[in-house]
Amino acid sequence: MTDWDHSTDFLVVGSGAGVVGAVRARALGKQVVVVEKSDRFGGSTCMSGGVLWLPCNPLMRREGVPDSVDAALSYFETVVGDAGPASSHARRLAYINAGVEMVDFLESEGLEFRRCEGYSDYYSGVRGCEGGSARGRSIEAEAFDKRSLGPWQDRIRPGAADGLTVYTGEAAPMMLMRTRIGLSVLARVGLRTALGRMRGRRLVTNGAALTARLFQVLLRRGVAVWLESALTDLVVEDGRVVGAVIKKGGRDVRVRTRDGVLLAAGGFARNEEMRERHSGGRPTSTRWTSANPGDTGETIRIAVKHGAATDLLDEAWWMPSWIMPDGTPNMCLSERSKPGAIIVDAAGRRYFNEAVAYQEAGQRMYAHEREFGGAIPSWLVIDSRHRSHYPFGMSPPGRTPKAWIAAGAMKRGDSLEDLARQCGIDAGGLVKTVERFNRFAGAGVDEDFHRGEGDHEKYYGDITHGPNPCLGLVSKPPFYAVALYPGDIGTSGGILCDEFSRVLDTEGEPIAGLYATGNCTASVMGRKYPGAGASIAASAVFGYVAANHASS
Repeated sequence: MTDWDHSTDFLVVGSGAGVVGAVRARALGKQVVVVEKSDRFGGSTCMSGGVLWLPCNPLMRREGVPDSVDAALSYFETVVGDAGPASSHARRLAYINAGVEMVDFLESEGLEFRRCEGYSDYYSGVRGCEGGSARGRSIEAEAFDKRSLGPWQDRIRPGAADGLTVYTGEAAPMMLMRTRIGLSVLARVGLRTALGRMRGRRLVTNGAALTARLFQVLLRRGVAVWLESALTDLVVEDGRVVGAVIKKGGRDVRVRTRDGVLLAAGGFARNEEMRERHSGGRPTSTRWTSANPGDTGETIRIAVKHGAATDLLDEAWWMPSWIMPDGTPNMCLSERSKPGAIIVDAAGRRYFNEAVAYQEAGQRMYAHEREFGGAIPSWLVIDSRHRSHYPFGMSPPGRTPKAWIAAGAMKRGDSLEDLARQCGIDAGGLVKTVERFNRFAGAGVDEDFHRGEGDHEKYYGDITHGPNPCLGLVSKPPFYAVALYPGDIGTSGGILCDEFSRVLDTEGEPIAGLYATGNCTASVMGRKYPGAGASIAASAVFGYVAANHASS
């Protein structure tokens, strides 16, 4: 028998959205411990936009936004398709139904949410895809004053907003900062930020607001939160997980768990060896990822050592990214959807719809590299109108840092031929591609790849530009380009679970006492990203599901 140092009912490993499971288990009367290996609470969720993609959620119902379980299932079927057991019908149905219950529960615990109106499902309006919502199924947490956490307030991982009190749902219109729409959003964000500071508040939004609000509930309910405490092994007796070994304070602490262990500790985006092993020979690098520094994969390895099955390990939440002069990857999202931008390969050819959802964009890059070559890196090419009208990275319209050009992170050419020479792109191919693209832009119809047809594509385009908010001439010199790589914001394959979040073994049977959620699991979203916040929502929902099952 194991000599135990500590005992509890439910142990949650990781402090991102999966801690919803800890909140739920405590509300059901269970003793709970949360362990986080870093010195900050919040995980990958805290670094994100903090949005939750939840079909039929209560906020939609209250605001009269139409949705149904059938529509959501149809959307899953036509967008995700057959992605294997991780995205089974039972798991999809559990995700939809438990998501509704979870929001009601979290609101009863004091969390406050807002709808991201107009933040369309990523495949709404896309040919062949049914059941999408143009108004969007995404919600996010209301701004939160970190002072409420008292001595814990500086233990929340820094968020994505860089000091601005801006909601994720405001980010896209704010990018149109030379329009009346963009200026009004900028003014609202600026006023909200200024008032918060004047009143001495430490307001956070996005993922930081979501995780801080969850942390507040954990503290209020007396849940033990152990920072700088890493999972090193699971304890199994008679085929059941009965505890875990936690490295805490420089020593191994053996924690007995009466109901179960929930693994919610992220993927392996920062683990070069695991990336190489599961890449299938594709180019890959930790230098391209924007994932949490703690995304190192040991949780998956520990689960596999104890018999867990895995799936989708070659997949990630891809995010086309360019590399800053200091070597930091910069995620490319709205820039490629705006008028006056195209993405080409080394031959100067367009090969996909530049405005597609970011995960699919990365998949298209890999597919083109595999079949034709020349796609890694690809090149995002823009003209001067794009540079003068829209932000690029953290640079406002019309202000291109000289350091970018000097370091070669961004190329600048007085002509397309000059730009092609600097980038190593076939000049004739680029000129021919731009001539064809400009004919499409003038007519407002992308005959090759249908850019600007989907609702989400329009959302990240320029709604003040016509006839197509995503298509504009690439014609005004000088021209600019950055090399794009298939970066990511985390891996999306891992431990295989059933609809109750139980970890399955290689025979498809549940491993008693072991649950998992989040990026350490094979996602219910399969190989697609259906809408804003799909990964965070799945982590939260299946954490909630795990707590319900373990406590029953």
